[in-house]
Amino acid sequence: MKKTIFYLFLAANSFSGTAQKVAYTEYNLKNGLHVILHQDKAAPVVAVTVMYHVGSKDDPANRTGFAHFFEHLLFEGSDNIKHGVFDKIVSGSGGQNNANTTQDRTFYYVIFPSNQLATGIWLQSEQMLHPVINETGVKTQNEVVKEEKRMRVDNQPYGNLVSNVMKDLFTNHPYHYAPIGSMADLDAATLDEFKAFNKKYYTPGNAVLTIAGDIDIAKTKTLIEDYFADIPAGLDIKKTFAKEEPITKEIIDTAYDSNIQIPAIVEAYRVPGKTGKESKALEMVNAVLSQGNSSRLYKKMVDDKKNSLFAGSFNYSLEDYGAYIIYALPNNDTPLDTLLKDMDEEVEKLQTSLITETEFTKLQNQFENDFIGKNSKMLGITENLADGYTFYQNTNYINTELDEIRKITKEDIQNVAKKYLSKSQRLVLYYLPKK
Repeated sequence: MKKTIFYLFLAANSFSGTAQKVAYTEYNLKNGLHVILHQDKAAPVVAVTVMYHVGSKDDPANRTGFAHFFEHLLFEGSDNIKHGVFDKIVSGSGGQNNANTTQDRTFYYVIFPSNQLATGIWLQSEQMLHPVINETGVKTQNEVVKEEKRMRVDNQPYGNLVSNVMKDLFTNHPYHYAPIGSMADLDAATLDEFKAFNKKYYTPGNAVLTIAGDIDIAKTKTLIEDYFADIPAGLDIKKTFAKEEPITKEIIDTAYDSNIQIPAIVEAYRVPGKTGKESKALEMVNAVLSQGNSSRLYKKMVDDKKNSLFAGSFNYSLEDYGAYIIYALPNNDTPLDTLLKDMDEEVEKLQTSLITETEFTKLQNQFENDFIGKNSKMLGITENLADGYTFYQNTNYINTELDEIRKITKEDIQNVAKKYLSKSQRLVLYYLPKK
């Protein structure tokens, strides 16, 4: 067991430090399942993952939280795996497993010593082929999800901040609610509704199976054929989502949080989805403003003026749209409008002046290091390969992303700041303690 833990640690943390190309093999099974394989014999470890192109935006009307609920439900068991045994099989074979859900996709993974590859493929096929969806499993996971919501959202300081931002930025598109959804919606759902959701979305044609690590490609193909080829293809899925009208007037709102004592000021902008060049440029805007203690917001508001406990931003990049969010927490009862003024000044500087050559060089180095880090782990490689196929319709995006980043100029950074970070296109949210 100690060797197994060591190898898993090695696979999770070692990398070469240079941006090397990721070699892969990809093909489709007759039932529509897309398969991507990457061989890396550096350590005797393998990651077996399935990404389903279903997220919270696909939840049925008045049934928010379905996609996130299935993240839990598919671990309940299958026709060949008894209730509560899935995790025991994984841990008993020296592995680990988990899943996560976003607005756009659900990602399941198992990581094993490479001699347990067949076990990993079998487990993923069981989740897709015939999961057991019954009242017992639904009730069990309903309580699990409620507890998760209490811990991560309802009782977490600032746990509802992003949810309040998205609610104001999106009025038509389902991005307006959080993936965890409504507990009332889940309580009201029938077993037939859960079964219908599973039948529609958790099918070979709506999934990509990605395996990376110490594998033999030919033998892995045989195992995949044995375990996945007989799974029914499922129906074609047609997706249409409501479009958002442009924001043309500043939105001002207030939200309250009983878990905080220090308020926050937030400004947020609706921006393009993740697949365009502009989204990468906005990532660079974000890095200039808030990546590290030498970034503009942190240095000005926390270090120099000392009017903020923290000041930062992030580009919440999704498939259909994104949200660019800037926020600050006051120090010594500084008025929130003072912080807002400071934040606005830094945005305006980006809009009116090019960043310095020193900042630009630092950006390029940061993004290259981040890129190398993302592809330094077998699990990271599987997710990035699946992302490329699912969202960019280009599996090789894993090898071209860095080139696209290097093409972004200082002028591109200035232009996206001008285009999308306008006061007339934004939300200003006062996030206050609730007495």
